[in-house]
Amino acid sequence: MTLILGLESSCDETAAALVTADRAIRAHQLAGQEADHRPFGGVVPEIAARAHVEALTPLVAAALAEAGVSLADVDAIAATAGPGLIGGVMVGLVTGKALALAAGKPLIAVNHLEGHALSPRLADPDLEFPYLLLLVSGGHCQLLLVEGVGAYRRLATTIDDAAGEAFDKTAKLLGLGFPGGPAVEKAALAGDPKAVPLPRPLVGSGEPHFSFAGLKSAVLRARDSGQYAAEDIAASFQQAVVDCLIDRTRRQLGAVEATALVVAGGVAANKAVRAALEGLAAEHGLRFVAPPQWLCTDNAAMIAWAGAERFRAGLVDGLDAPARARWPLDPHAEKARGAGVKA
Repeated sequence: MTLILGLESSCDETAAALVTADRAIRAHQLAGQEADHRPFGGVVPEIAARAHVEALTPLVAAALAEAGVSLADVDAIAATAGPGLIGGVMVGLVTGKALALAAGKPLIAVNHLEGHALSPRLADPDLEFPYLLLLVSGGHCQLLLVEGVGAYRRLATTIDDAAGEAFDKTAKLLGLGFPGGPAVEKAALAGDPKAVPLPRPLVGSGEPHFSFAGLKSAVLRARDSGQYAAEDIAASFQQAVVDCLIDRTRRQLGAVEATALVVAGGVAANKAVRAALEGLAAEHGLRFVAPPQWLCTDNAAMIAWAGAERFRAGLVDGLDAPARARWPLDPHAEKARGAGVKA
């Protein structure tokens, strides 16, 4: 059975995993950096890159030991080659190249977003192409029709901030701590989602895209007004994000044919987001598929699985594969308006 070693280092999680082509996760090792970045209220790229350098080689050794295999038993090395913080991406990709060269194994340069896009197929063997994917994370917010391995049609993207970025900034504005997404979700449990009148950018509009910058600014004004408790702002913010995601996704469900509605990415771990999307899928008579929460956040199992899917399709890369800070899944998509658009 094909065995793939996956490496992930695109942001602030360092990870190594071994996954087979029949979806067995033989090993997964992960080192987080929350303590390193917490004093700054966000991820510091240079600190992240140095932490990846220190952690990755021991994690690879630990993953091989956990699976009871050697590098010689691996069929290919899959490493995140972008998009992400370029220093971290370079650490993982160079490590992957070195391992591939030393062991005489093929290299698979994986798009981190493809890792998220295909991760639901790792968790659900019955998920078939094409499916409508809401890819929602700290750096991206997109709707894609996933037509096959390497075949992605971008239907919508954010014209400014990603939803996960808005969660992180809201947590910082409200002093809720780091990481921001889970902190806002926890605070929202104690708040009233109707307490604060916040906008729903682009909801009901004729264009397909997302926007969260104005919502983030509204959170700042609500905080500075002194009228609302932090928990109420958090709950109202979370509900506004959910409403935006549902409105934009509903618009696309009426325009494409898909086998399922799928969500992936770090924000997919949010329970309110999941519940709303599950209800939307039921409205349209579609299956709803979401990976387990640990597969939604950055991890190496999804990179190894994307590597397995690409390896099976004969898609391997040379040792000259570049590290990329930006790498759209659909390079042919029409450019969306907005100076801060996240392709």
